[in-house]
Formats: sequence, structure tokens, C-alpha cells
Amino acid sequence: MNDFFEIIKGPKPVLVDFFATWCGPCKMQSPILDQVKEKVGDDATIVKIDIDRNRELALKYRVQSVPTLILFKDGEPVWRTVGVQQYDILTAKIYEHIPTKSDE
Repeated sequence: MNDFFEIIKGPKPVLVDFFATWCGPCKMQSPILDQVKEKVGDDATIVKIDIDRNRELALKYRVQSVPTLILFKDGEPVWRTVGVQQYDILTAKIYEHIPTKSDE
């Protein structure tokens, strides 16, 4: 779990997909996230967290339905949504939080 907090603490946006293996909509979300990762490349990180294997994280972030997607920046959640989200929405939200040269 310490790795999780290391990953989300930096200035690079981190999109966390809280999912469950038994969840139908989560299975629909997965290929969309693969497309998003292809688009954003190294500008952002995408992490999948299985709520059944990581109950403490699911409780900490109050995940009550899956999929729940939370975008982190500098260790803090900056955006959150529940349910399957489309490629355009996810890439737009990530790009809103990618640091520009003037931010660094």
C-alpha cells in the first residue's frame, strides 16, 4: 500500500480505477483505459486497484460502487466519478491536470 501513496504523490496526474473482477461495467472500462494510456503516454499514470484485494484503500477513498475513477495530483484527489467513463472525458480530465513548463 505504501507504493500506492508513492505513486499518487507526485505532480504527474494519476488516474486510479477502483474495480472488481466480478464487475461487468469494470470489464467495459478496462479497454477504454488502455486507449487513454496510449494517448497520454508518460504524461500521466493509470493504476488499477482491485477493491476485493485492497479493502483499506477502498474504504479510505469511500468507494461504494465500481468502477470508481479518481484522479490524483500531488497526492490529493482532484476529480472523481462513478460508472463507465468514455475516452474523451477521461483524456480531457487528465490533460487539465498535466503540469505545463510554467508550473514546474
